[in-house]
Amino acid sequence: MVLRDMATPAERETADRSVRDTARHEMPRALRDEVRLVGDALGQVIAEHGGEGLLADVEALRRTVIQARAEAATRGGYANSADALVSSWSLDRAEQVARAFACYFHLVNLAEERYRARALREADYGAAGPVEALATALATVRAELGDAGLDEQLAALRVHPVFTAHPTEARRRAVTSAIRRVGDQLERLAVPGVAEAPQLEIRRRLLEEVDGLWRTAQLRSQELQPLDEVRTLMSVFDETLFRLVPAVYREFSGALDTGETGAHRPAAPAFLRFGSWVGGDRDGNPHITAQVTRETMLIQSEHILRGLEAAAARIGSGLTADAETTMPDQGFLGNLRSAQAIVAGRAAAIEARSPGEPFRQFLLIVAERIEGTRRGDLSLAYAGPDELLEDLKCLQDALVRAGAPRLAYGELQGLIWQVQTFGFHLADLEIRQHSGVHRNALAELRAAGTLRGAGTRSAETDEVVATLRTIALLQQRLGAHVCHRYVVSFTESAEDIANVYALAELACAPNAAPELDVVPLFETIADLGNARAMLDAMLDLEPVRRRMVATRRGVEVMLGYSDSAKESGPVTATLALYAAQADLAAWASERSVQLTLFHGRGGALGRGGGPANRAVMAQAPGSVSGRFKVTEQGEVIFARYGNQTIAQRHLEQVTSAVLLASTSEVRQRTESAAIRFEALARTLDTAARSAYRELIDIEGFAEYFAQVTPVRELARLHLGSRPANRGGDTGLGSLRAIPWVFAWSQIRLNLPGWYGIGSSLDGAPVDDLRVAYAEWPLLKVLIDNAEMSLAKTDRFMAAEYLRLGNRPEIAERILTEYDRTIEGILTVTGQSRLLEHRRVLSWAVELRNPYIDALCHLQLRALRALRSGDPGDIDRRRLEQLLLLTVNGIAAGLQNTG
Repeated sequence: MVLRDMATPAERETADRSVRDTARHEMPRALRDEVRLVGDALGQVIAEHGGEGLLADVEALRRTVIQARAEAATRGGYANSADALVSSWSLDRAEQVARAFACYFHLVNLAEERYRARALREADYGAAGPVEALATALATVRAELGDAGLDEQLAALRVHPVFTAHPTEARRRAVTSAIRRVGDQLERLAVPGVAEAPQLEIRRRLLEEVDGLWRTAQLRSQELQPLDEVRTLMSVFDETLFRLVPAVYREFSGALDTGETGAHRPAAPAFLRFGSWVGGDRDGNPHITAQVTRETMLIQSEHILRGLEAAAARIGSGLTADAETTMPDQGFLGNLRSAQAIVAGRAAAIEARSPGEPFRQFLLIVAERIEGTRRGDLSLAYAGPDELLEDLKCLQDALVRAGAPRLAYGELQGLIWQVQTFGFHLADLEIRQHSGVHRNALAELRAAGTLRGAGTRSAETDEVVATLRTIALLQQRLGAHVCHRYVVSFTESAEDIANVYALAELACAPNAAPELDVVPLFETIADLGNARAMLDAMLDLEPVRRRMVATRRGVEVMLGYSDSAKESGPVTATLALYAAQADLAAWASERSVQLTLFHGRGGALGRGGGPANRAVMAQAPGSVSGRFKVTEQGEVIFARYGNQTIAQRHLEQVTSAVLLASTSEVRQRTESAAIRFEALARTLDTAARSAYRELIDIEGFAEYFAQVTPVRELARLHLGSRPANRGGDTGLGSLRAIPWVFAWSQIRLNLPGWYGIGSSLDGAPVDDLRVAYAEWPLLKVLIDNAEMSLAKTDRFMAAEYLRLGNRPEIAERILTEYDRTIEGILTVTGQSRLLEHRRVLSWAVELRNPYIDALCHLQLRALRALRSGDPGDIDRRRLEQLLLLTVNGIAAGLQNTG
């Protein structure tokens, strides 16, 4: 590819100055006012806490880094001034300044989230919705398949997010709670027409909550335990997910039937299902035990039953239609008498509170029975969610027969949807373990000849046995559906699948083994290429054949995005995953298998992250087929599901994309593009893989990486219960993808998200690349994601970090590829700067950059001292504390970790 005249880094920074000026003016006034409001509140709190001197120091650093950005030609001089400033402070003062910038980003993120939610709500009432709108997708499917075909498609539709405990959420739960309380006061202030006196009180409360955020410890003082991770996830359920589900289905019904008035049965099927690895993913995490898994499911069950109980009681209390205006028929009255008999003595009290209100009585009895289910009272308990659904639908049908369809299909329908989606377990709890652990465990058990008495089994094997018994116990208590998927990491052969079934038989004998759907996880490039042959062999296994009968020939396969990208770079991993998807879709069609691909996508762009709806549209032809299952982890869970409006729009966009990607028009267009650009893809792959491997295969690269990034210190953030390395090894090969990506993001380089792309673009014809970018969704997503990743980088700051490694040849190689990648992306996309065509994202990044620079200067002070020698135990602890505070703040500023 022939590039346009290459701009120097300094020239690019000069051009970006006007962009930053424009960004300040383009920021919507409502957002600008709220950012100023919280910023002023934080400034007042800082001055009250540390005096005007602390506020002056914060301001001095802020002005210096802004001036450095404004004067690109002399940025080095201003950077030296910033370094001198932060070096002049005591470690106490440096920590306070770091805390100030971290708190600022927490507040700015809150303001941006609130603005985004407001914009989405207002867009719902506008003339035009987004391209991915449900109505557009449904109309497209209906036009292609007709009403009958659409109904068939909807019956099979599944959108299945799976929440994981992957350690990528840098904020403590106490910090997120403090931020939420600040948001509550901002919401009160935003109510139109608030009088002056109440406004003063609200502003006092706002200052109180900002003060509380400032005083809340930013860092965890101890390791996060697995059940802490479970409770964190439960907070997302309590705050958004439970209420979100009916809202999504209601919106879907409105899109299906534009004449929907609430007077007839909503058309939306309950297509959402949720899964969780929290408390179940034990791959490389010795803290996840059988006991943890058991307690996790009990916590989940407790939460959903409490939610259903509260909803039934609330709706029942409002269901005050009396027998005269809404006359029940004899069939319903018979059902009411049966329900009263079950609750025995409680029925009289309910009837006394609801005289002449049979429908209310019935639903309040339902609430009593849900409570009995939660408490384990067998005389009251429902046998399962299906029995509860029977009662709810009995009530719904009775209301319709009594002439009250609005009551039948209103709040009561929402409760029915919640039961259909969450059951009595909230989310399917999935187990994951490494294939090597199973091989060792099976060998030990077979060598011992018995589960008792050998005395030679390892603790790891005992834990495998205990886990399988726990799965059986949970299935006996709550049903097979609550915990039946068992994911095998680093699956290499069908034997890895057979081992799990063999272990289950041995562990549970003489009792029956649990029902298991063992899911192969392909993570390396080699395993992705061998997936078809391995699955052929897997179908010959007797336990798999039995399960396929039960699941109507359903097979689930998981694809790992993180490790393949860490192994070979973003281009090779993307193309290998696409090729694997296409091959597996063809394999499933040939063998009449209903294939569900489970996408193990990370949150960061270097781990397969990015906008989920665009990723769905870029999947290989036939690989979606109305089913999309994907991991949601760490900061992504809170970014996508922490606010109900944002969560609803996210799920609607993903659902729309799943519907569209399943149409023949999209499949044919994607397939045609893949065939047309196959040769180009090979060219890109070869060049990118070579560039990436040449970098990470440099002798001493692992040590260089550890020297220039804070990867050694990241474990001390206690982001999660899982160790950073598999198997206790500290080498680059065993390093998990999350700290690999997190560390590169901290030094403003985001290398895993783009490295090798510049070399690949440089070796291809520019006209071909531009056509492919316009017509092939896969290449567009790859380049757009790399562009977003690069937009959050900073060459100048990155170079400062790279100097810490004392390997100028490695630094030069990295920065040359960095420049080559930016120029290549700009040439292909026809832009003069990154994100030129994405105005809102562009100004958000530009306005954040100087404040992130401030934290980088503070981090560099700590990192230089820690890497230069032994600063002594006391200073080392203080320097690590400063460094971790800056890690937390930079993660908040960039809005991503790993």
